Amino acid sequence: MDTFVVVGGDAAGMSAASKAKRDDPSLDVVVFERGEWVSYGACGLPYYVKGEIQSLEELVSVTPEQFREERDIDLRTGHDVVDIDTDEQTVTATHADGETVQPYDRLLVATGAAAVEPPIEGLDREGVYTLGSMSDGNDLREYVARARAEGDLEQPDEGPACQYLKSCAGPVGVVGGGYIGVEMVEALAANSFEVHLFQRGERILKPFGPDIADTVLEHIRDQGVVVHLDAAVTELAGGDTVGAVVTEAERVPVDMALVGTGVRPRTALAEAAGVECGETGAIATDSYRETNVPDVYAAGDCAEATHVVTGDPAYVPLALTANRHGRAVGATVAGTPTEGGGVAGTAAVKSFDVEASRTGLFPEAAEAAGFDPISRTITTKSRAGYYPEGGKIDVTLVADRGTGRVLGGGLVSAYGEGAVHRSHALVGAVTEGVTVDELANYDLAYAPPFNTTWDPVLTAAKVLGGDR
Repeated sequence: MDTFVVVGGDAAGMSAASKAKRDDPSLDVVVFERGEWVSYGACGLPYYVKGEIQSLEELVSVTPEQFREERDIDLRTGHDVVDIDTDEQTVTATHADGETVQPYDRLLVATGAAAVEPPIEGLDREGVYTLGSMSDGNDLREYVARARAEGDLEQPDEGPACQYLKSCAGPVGVVGGGYIGVEMVEALAANSFEVHLFQRGERILKPFGPDIADTVLEHIRDQGVVVHLDAAVTELAGGDTVGAVVTEAERVPVDMALVGTGVRPRTALAEAAGVECGETGAIATDSYRETNVPDVYAAGDCAEATHVVTGDPAYVPLALTANRHGRAVGATVAGTPTEGGGVAGTAAVKSFDVEASRTGLFPEAAEAAGFDPISRTITTKSRAGYYPEGGKIDVTLVADRGTGRVLGGGLVSAYGEGAVHRSHALVGAVTEGVTVDELANYDLAYAPPFNTTWDPVLTAAKVLGGDR
């Protein structure tokens, strides 16, 4: 009986294990996970901290018991793989009872990503949090509960969550204006904290482009969040417990600090075994997710993918990519070679009452990739003008000036006005390499409660086509 061993029990790892066992029940599938949680939605942690999700268990897609009993997968939680021997084809894992050496025929490295530790003094102080795991989410939820209990605060009923600072708990600092930072300022402000967001650059959500990022920034400030731009944090000051966020320009008192400055791929285990990393710093693979070492695969947040626009390696640590590539590895191991597909860098974010999405390349990245980009942002109605509901939506579209090829873009609107779902048409255009003229002729659905006759994406394509 062949043995398929998986290192890492989240999206990529459990998708691969489940698919392999389903397609070839004769396979012996063994999964090592150093923690106790598997197959969970880390993307839901901000909403757990906020209080919209009541228990961590709600974030679990499939329980360990279901994997073991219903899917016949040998899942070993609390097992930390410390060595991979590709000559002997074994992995060594430590656990509470000692050490286990497990042979394999095929191996998947799905070790995920770790939170970046920026060069900031005081990261080890009490009251400094990250949000990369279920235990991190639990710790933050407990902090919020304690602070609210001590302050005896009421949830704001309307208006900016922190309109009157004297009624707020805190203050608290969020370091990093990316996805986690933007989502967490909502979670904390909704619990009556005075929130300060620190971004080292001149804008938040840099991958979304300046127009979209500025719209989200304005909305966040309207909710009472104090945003500090061009504010590189140098220290989280205090005694045993953090007491202030220090930048080159100011010192802001805080009771807690959340550091969300991005993630890096966990590659040390694979590299020690002779597995090569690519130019992005993540594990390099072929289109079937196999590494330079035969029978060793890599997928998920530890591995590279191929960008659909440039054809070059890219590092896009997002949930769908991990699930797709893990499932593809499972099919391959079970006997049906399957490519996981490329990535477009598609992403979405919500903060308070605004939603935004993006895909492909924006002008700076497009120019670096050798294109001659042209870009335009339009603002139009989200629904038919005579319909009693609706609002505005901004669409940014990027194309190559010479060929007209759609390279990327994004949308931003009030929550529920369709920015994210409209982006799916744009993803298709970017992935298939269509021109702006071809995109303008997409036969998108229309009805007054949902959009205008010319969907905003189509309007943006017409406008940008005219600019060429």
